[in-house]
Amino acid sequence: MLAKLLPGDDVLELAEPNVAGGLGYRFVKRAFDVVSCGCALIVLAIPMAIIAAKIKLESSGPVIYSQRRVGKDGKIFNVYKFRSMYTDAETRGARWAAGDDPRVTPFGKFMREKRIDEIPQFWNIVKGEMSLIGPRPERPAFCAEFEKRIHGWHYRTMVTPGLSGLAQVTGGYDLLPKEKVVLDLEYIEHRLIAMDLKIILKTLGVVSTGEGAR
Repeated sequence: MLAKLLPGDDVLELAEPNVAGGLGYRFVKRAFDVVSCGCALIVLAIPMAIIAAKIKLESSGPVIYSQRRVGKDGKIFNVYKFRSMYTDAETRGARWAAGDDPRVTPFGKFMREKRIDEIPQFWNIVKGEMSLIGPRPERPAFCAEFEKRIHGWHYRTMVTPGLSGLAQVTGGYDLLPKEKVVLDLEYIEHRLIAMDLKIILKTLGVVSTGEGAR
């Protein structure tokens, strides 16, 4: 059993997962990440330039922004995204993403629905900080808060974080952190090439419909 509620409380207690995926799996996964994302960055160079121009025309501020996230083994790294919010969106601090977020620009809403804002993360993948498939990396402040109520939240960092994951293709914005983490640990315990390919195909479906979790 991966998770259980502690008696008389709403604190979730997570069991440490057995990490699946041997050396062969990790080699194939890494090779696929580098080749696919490297080629995507070349093919998408012109569309990315058009996206950048659209962002600049709609609102002031940088086209691409970086945000600190918690990676494998708790290492902090900068994740890259096309800016989808107004520049003063987080003057009051970090907030959990919601489906209807007033901080998001009109074009930003479209980018989020189609996951276009995530394209710069292909560079994170090429660098080895992320993979195409894995638990989504979260911000340090959120991780610290979640760990207080979800004991074992940090087990998500036992593998390289992903651009998409089982939680992202299973539910929507309504999924709670305690629901997402159970799916993340399920992935860690059962990951294999066939599962990754299935999640990639489901992610493409999410991109086409604009549904699913982030």
